[in-house]
Amino acid sequence: MKILAADGISKEGIALLTREPNFEVVIKDKISHEELVETIGEYDALMVRSASKVTADVIEKANKLKIIGRAGVGVDNIDIPAATAKGIIVINSPGGNTIAATEHTMAMMLALSRHIPIANETMQKGEWNRKKYVGVELRGKTLGVIGMGRIGGGVAKRALAFDMKVIAYDPYMNEERAKNLGVQVGSLQDVIRESDFITVHMPLTAETKGMISMKEMREMKDGVRLINCARGGIIDEADLAAAVKEGIVAGAAIDVYTSEPMAEDNPLRNVPGIILTPHLGASTVEAQIGVSVDVSEGILAALKGEPVTTAVNMAPVSKQVMKVLSPYLNLGERLGCTVCSLADGAISSLEIKYSGKITEVNTGMLTTAIIKGMLNPVMEQDVNYVNAPKFAEEREIKVVETKEKEAKHFRSLVSVVAKTDKGEVTVEGTLFGDEGRIVKINKFRVDVDPHARILICPHINRPGVIGTVGSIMGEANINISGMQVGRTEIDGTNLMVLTIDNDIPSAVLQKVKAIDGIFDAKLVNFHAV
Repeated sequence: MKILAADGISKEGIALLTREPNFEVVIKDKISHEELVETIGEYDALMVRSASKVTADVIEKANKLKIIGRAGVGVDNIDIPAATAKGIIVINSPGGNTIAATEHTMAMMLALSRHIPIANETMQKGEWNRKKYVGVELRGKTLGVIGMGRIGGGVAKRALAFDMKVIAYDPYMNEERAKNLGVQVGSLQDVIRESDFITVHMPLTAETKGMISMKEMREMKDGVRLINCARGGIIDEADLAAAVKEGIVAGAAIDVYTSEPMAEDNPLRNVPGIILTPHLGASTVEAQIGVSVDVSEGILAALKGEPVTTAVNMAPVSKQVMKVLSPYLNLGERLGCTVCSLADGAISSLEIKYSGKITEVNTGMLTTAIIKGMLNPVMEQDVNYVNAPKFAEEREIKVVETKEKEAKHFRSLVSVVAKTDKGEVTVEGTLFGDEGRIVKINKFRVDVDPHARILICPHINRPGVIGTVGSIMGEANINISGMQVGRTEIDGTNLMVLTIDNDIPSAVLQKVKAIDGIFDAKLVNFHAV
């Protein structure tokens, strides 16, 4: 077996591979794209970091390649669909830099509270400003954690060791997990209004982009300090710079930016009170060793024909089962995304029922697709067919799968029920030919093509309500490509489902919610899955 290690893979990982007598490891820390395309046909496995781009033209020539290992979390430099189509496993190291990012957040918080960077800078210049740089203690302060994935949970755990009080905002964290972590669950407003320090650990999505702007900063406590080691753009950079200059925010520590490397005209530059680091969250010796070892272990397993636990593309299934499941997978992800978007509060359980012809095959992968669709919009890490069940388990979401031979009106039917402490959401779907359709939302019968995004509005059945929604969309230049009105046996109550071609700004969504006769308006964005 011949393995190509590109982009400066840590020697500890490579050592695992070289111990195998039948493995030959070729190390090329710097390899051009042209050389990669020309030589990839010789190799059974490829290890990369972020420099090498494993594009479709590389994969086309990879006639022996069985696995691609990305020593890190992000896999944007690998054409995963092309690799999957050719039967090549793609793996990453989703947890290899978790501790590094967690500790960097704590380091930024401590540096911010004690003015360490500016104190060091002035000392190097020969100054002695002991009174000028009086800091604040972490003990007794309230830390607001926005996003309680692995990193957010790790920060909360360490903050508690500093005798801090922790308020956690995560719409998808249930009370049981919060209790186990020892944190108080709060709304975003609770975190904003009650915290002395606020740290964000959310993915960057249309919903989280700019979620902390000047409006939120003006509602924060005097002396608040902000930390972002997650994704650039979650905290509005221009607003943050202005808020620190005006004294609305006491200080900030930022590791990630809307564009990287950081632009010369970025408003955060040269603002006293703002600490900047060049995306160092994962940059530790241990993290680089960790991701290298993780990927090497995955390559060892794959080349020996053993299961790989960090694959980011589909787990192997038989051709016969895959032929049946394939058209359902996209539908499953969209059903999961829909219940996630409609659920009120943190999901504690997911009940999935398969009815009809679909019950004749192993539906495990389809269940995973539904979990993936439910978690992807809210997770900082990428959720895939291997890690989705584990992430659900970590969030203490109970997943129950049942089967029923009869599907009544359909050949096959997939029903998903998501339960929270405030109620439950039901969504059902089926195939019309090979096209997935949503056929029921709660008690409402519908026939919806799960397009790029849908807007769901329960409303009073009376003239003018639907037209008013259409007018608001038109004024905002948002195209409606389809509409369904679902009915129940309850007189006067309908469900409007609009298929939308454009993103809907928050302000427009609020206008829809404010229409007399509209009970609610929820946007389901399938781009998240």
